[in-house]
Amino acid sequence: MHIESVVSPPALPRYLSDVYGWAYLTPWTAWLLDRQWVVQSILWGNAQRLIDEVLGLISAGDRVFQPAAVYGDFSRQLAQRIGSAGHLRIGDIAPLQVALTRRKTADLPQVKVVLGDASRPQPGSFDAVTCFFLLHEVPDQVKRGIAAAMLAPLRSGGKAIFVDYHRPRPFHPLKPLMRWIFKRLEPFADSLWHAEIEQLAGPQADRFRWNKHTRFGGLYQIVIAERV
Repeated sequence: MHIESVVSPPALPRYLSDVYGWAYLTPWTAWLLDRQWVVQSILWGNAQRLIDEVLGLISAGDRVFQPAAVYGDFSRQLAQRIGSAGHLRIGDIAPLQVALTRRKTADLPQVKVVLGDASRPQPGSFDAVTCFFLLHEVPDQVKRGIAAAMLAPLRSGGKAIFVDYHRPRPFHPLKPLMRWIFKRLEPFADSLWHAEIEQLAGPQADRFRWNKHTRFGGLYQIVIAERV
């Protein structure tokens, strides 16, 4: 695995330490959460189904950017999908998450893990960008920055793949519980029930072909932006 040194690492944003410090900045909690069965449980049994949808949009040999660490097997499955001829660049703003991701992908030479801010455009160009349950964890202003940054490095025909929460259907049985979870644990997630990811991307969204579909009664969305 290639490791990139960073001279001036990005500062940890205040919202990350205040809201998600327990989940992403605490070693023993991160160790506990970084398991596929935990991710599968948090997503009500839908994690692998959503991962499979992402993998279906990726081809062997692709150059892919993943803007944040993802607990569980997502990164390994993505790396295995592109194969040894591909390249997967994974960034995260938290040093602990970078270390964990480097460790669990250490046997995959097609993976490079770096410290980085997802709201800043990446160097190089990519066939795909996979933004897997990141937007709901950041404030709205950061959502807009990330959405725009995910589109910037795509080649012609390249795809940005956003998977995240979505407003469920009116009588979804989990809707009241999800409102409670958002209020207690995910204070930035509710806005995804009211705004389209395409709208977050700003003026450059017009240079992309957008497609959205939902899963699990509308609770999850897969949004694909293809550069035309």
